[in-house]
Amino acid sequence: MDARYPIGKYEPQPYSSQLKEKWLQDIKLLPQHIENAIQNLDTHQLNTPYREGGWTVTQLIHHVADSHMNAYIRFRLGLTENNPIIKPYNEKKWAELPDINVVPINVSLTLLHSLHQRWYATIKGLIEEDFNRTVFHPEQKKEMTLWFLLGMYAWHGVHHTAHITSLRERNNW
Repeated sequence: MDARYPIGKYEPQPYSSQLKEKWLQDIKLLPQHIENAIQNLDTHQLNTPYREGGWTVTQLIHHVADSHMNAYIRFRLGLTENNPIIKPYNEKKWAELPDINVVPINVSLTLLHSLHQRWYATIKGLIEEDFNRTVFHPEQKKEMTLWFLLGMYAWHGVHHTAHITSLRERNNW
């Protein structure tokens, strides 16, 4: 298994109502899944990289909050504007900002619970036509549908949760 991609890389899928329900549940339940994954970890364990050269568990948790805040904004822009340009950001540099080492992870967990509740409420009733709306990513120079983004962010949460659970399994925590 590749420790970078414990569940494999994201592969876009065509729209289906079954997949929509699965991905919506992934969005809805992610905060609880991350909390379950880190339950009873001590400071040393939280400061352990999930793989050699990778982020620590603490950095992963703050990263998911940062990433999903951006995702929430991207969805809202995509639902209210015609193919808006989204703002890229340097996730590696964000993961090294000073707050990552001083703000407790429960702050990002609380943020994720609130954010995902709002995000889920925003998208749960969307229909295929809504998911066909697009945003434009200027770094990648391409349009992305909200359907593509839903799948990518559902995968993203499961992906990072698996980083934590895989680390726990490897280290018998």
